[in-house]
Amino acid sequence: MCATCGCSVTGHEHEHDHEHEHEHTVTLEQKVLARNDELAERNRRWFAERDILAVNLMSSPGSGKTTLLERTIEDLAGSLDIAVIEGDQETEFDADRIRATGCRVVQLNTGAGCHLDAEMLARALDMLDPPGRSLVFIENVGNLVCPALFDLGEACRAVVMSVTEGADKPLKYPHMFRTADVVLLNKIDLLPYLEFSVDQFSEYLNQVSPRASLIQVSATHGDGTPDWYTWLYERESHERAGRTGKPVPLRG
Repeated sequence: MCATCGCSVTGHEHEHDHEHEHEHTVTLEQKVLARNDELAERNRRWFAERDILAVNLMSSPGSGKTTLLERTIEDLAGSLDIAVIEGDQETEFDADRIRATGCRVVQLNTGAGCHLDAEMLARALDMLDPPGRSLVFIENVGNLVCPALFDLGEACRAVVMSVTEGADKPLKYPHMFRTADVVLLNKIDLLPYLEFSVDQFSEYLNQVSPRASLIQVSATHGDGTPDWYTWLYERESHERAGRTGKPVPLRG
């Protein structure tokens, strides 16, 4: 079992009457998720009261989330006030990289946990104390399964997927991609060296999540990042319009 979310890792080949154990497990998972959802709504109100756009950034390990964040922070410096919450099981390596850009950051280490939850985020926000009308990125633990199950109170979800991972990932991990508002297909500069079909990936993504936007980027070279920034500005304007009825961009 996952140390925090209770997801089961194996089935049962043997036969005996222990149905009650499954019932207890399901009940526990329901209670954990219900409690998390309650705290997530509290976080969502906290963001709304301060006019903050919160983006939950999720992916498998090594997809390039931190590199994309570094470039985003540097490219949007002066036009957006950005803060970051970093999630990893151990170390502050990624937080140190974000800190080097001059951006405020708080590191969350989950130990055996495979995802962030709403309570962890609330604690981090107390430490981060982001200003009103800012943008908060939550870089979740690298994992294509459990992070998708836990609402943090974010306004939107961005899934980063690298071309080195295989075009079939949306079909293999449908819940992660189904919850995404935008999917960033990263490391497109490597396409000439790989057998990766962007068309196939796009088709699979559309099967799982027709509503998700697809943006092709290279975080190391900057290809496609203007489209990513446009998406962020438009999403911020949309969220503000929903809160106030007046879509005022965060830019400037």
